[in-house]
Amino acid sequence: MKGTGIVRKLDELGRITLPIELRRTLGVSERDPLEIFVEDDKIILRKYEPTDIFNGSTDDLYEYCGKKVSKDSIVELAKLAGIIDKDDK
Repeated sequence: MKGTGIVRKLDELGRITLPIELRRTLGVSERDPLEIFVEDDKIILRKYEPTDIFNGSTDDLYEYCGKKVSKDSIVELAKLAGIIDKDDK
């Protein structure tokens, strides 16, 4: 992990401001959703990218019941259910 030399203090509500240089570099815009992870003693912020709930793919996503599912997963599920032949794609 690379240090930036930038230090920010939390405000009374626990918020921080990400410097514009970081936001530009990482392609984060106002109101973009961010994911928050904890790894050992680190807090990690990452721009949220929706992914398929089955295989993590970000290509050809469809929303079903509030979840993202890729076209490939839909085809595989249809094969599993016997709706299409296992040889079809």
